[in-house]
Order: sequence, then C-alpha cells, then structure tokens
Amino acid sequence: MGFNGITGAVNEPGEIPWEIVVIYFALALLFAFYYGKKSGGLKAFTTLDLVYIGIGAAFAVVWEFYIGSFIGRFLPSTPFIGVGFWGRMVIVFIVAALVRKVGSGMLTLFIFDLLSDIFHYGFGGEPMFFIYESLTYGLFVDIMIAITGGKLFGIGYVPKGNGDNIQRATMLTTVLAVVEGGILGFLWAIPDPIFYDGFIGPFIYAYAPNWAKITFHLEAFIPGDVVFGIIASILALRIVKAVGH
Repeated sequence: MGFNGITGAVNEPGEIPWEIVVIYFALALLFAFYYGKKSGGLKAFTTLDLVYIGIGAAFAVVWEFYIGSFIGRFLPSTPFIGVGFWGRMVIVFIVAALVRKVGSGMLTLFIFDLLSDIFHYGFGGEPMFFIYESLTYGLFVDIMIAITGGKLFGIGYVPKGNGDNIQRATMLTTVLAVVEGGILGFLWAIPDPIFYDGFIGPFIYAYAPNWAKITFHLEAFIPGDVVFGIIASILALRIVKAVGH
C-alpha cells in the first residue's frame, strides 16, 4: 500500500530511523516558519527578488536536465563529476546573492522542483521531493544568509575601522566568499548520500540501503562540491557587483 508512488517502508535493513528524519525536517520547518515570520515572509520579497528566483529556478532546470546532461555525455561517468548538479549549485548561489533574504534558497529550490516535475520527472513521489530539496539544499543557503545577517558571501560587509581601505575590504570580502561558498558546497554534498540513499530512496522504493555505497558517494561528492561552492560564491560576488546590488 502506498501513496503517489511512495511505499512508506520504514523497516528496511540499514535504513535511517524515521524518527531522526522527522525530527530533522520538523526542526527545519520550525526554522523556516520562525525566520519567515521574523522577516515578513513572502511580503518581504520585492517583485525583482521574485523575478530573480523564478528565472534562476527555470535556468537551473534547463542547465541540470538539458545543457548539463548534454555536456556530461562527453565526460567520464563517475560520481566525482556532476556537471548538472554543479550548474544548479552555481545558479542557486547567484540567485541567493542577488536576493540575500532568508527564504530565497528554499523558494528557489521549491520552484526548481515544481518545474523539474513538469518538464522532466513527473509528480510521482510528491510532495516528498518538494519537502526534501527545499529543506536541505535551500535551507542550507537560507541558514547562511541568516547567520551572515544578509551579507552572504561578504556582500555589503564593511570591516570595522578600515572601511576606507578598499584593498583590505575587497580582500576580506573575497575571503568570506571563499569560506562561505566552501561550507555551503560541503553541505550540498550531504543530502543525496545521507537523506536520499539512506532514507528517502528506501522509504519510497522499499530497498535496503548500501552504506558502503553511501560512504563512497560522500567521499566522491565533497571535493567537487566544495570547489564549485567556492567558484559559485566568487561568481556570485562578481555578478552582484556588476549588477550594482
């Protein structure tokens, strides 16, 4: 018995206990509601913000499923290389840098999932994938925006007492972008191996997780995602400066 293609298996050997998954997503939802209420929710987003989010989400779909997929045909088939996924990461980071409001990450991933279902996957397994992608990849970006007080990737950061030293301010901003981009890249490497392969896949399709494969995927994803997280943050920094935000 299932719902919309979801079997609902919770006792597969090696599967992450459902209680842990529920606690994570419950806390993630609490964060989303708390900061949404604190920052004014969707009302805080300007029309321009929503345009950036919509265009970014649409372009991420085009990149991941069409352009990235085409480029991937000319590269070795290995979990160490994820052209489509890296492109999505770069686009989402640029959108988040342009908007810099808590919720922009989750909203971008939500629209990305909606468009992905319409043009690529279909809606089997929903609403689980809306919850999964928005409250992992999107939430990580929003937490970074909250922690930095809206100065994601050092954008808008002015060093105390030396704000007039342009060279030093530029260097510190670049360092912040590299550190934050690297941390976000690391975090983006975790959901697929841990949440998807360790719980959501077994939950939907009722198979036993392979933890050797999960560990290997973690080790394979982290280096590339960290490098592209840094590249994405630097690109986002330059684009925001060029746009004049």
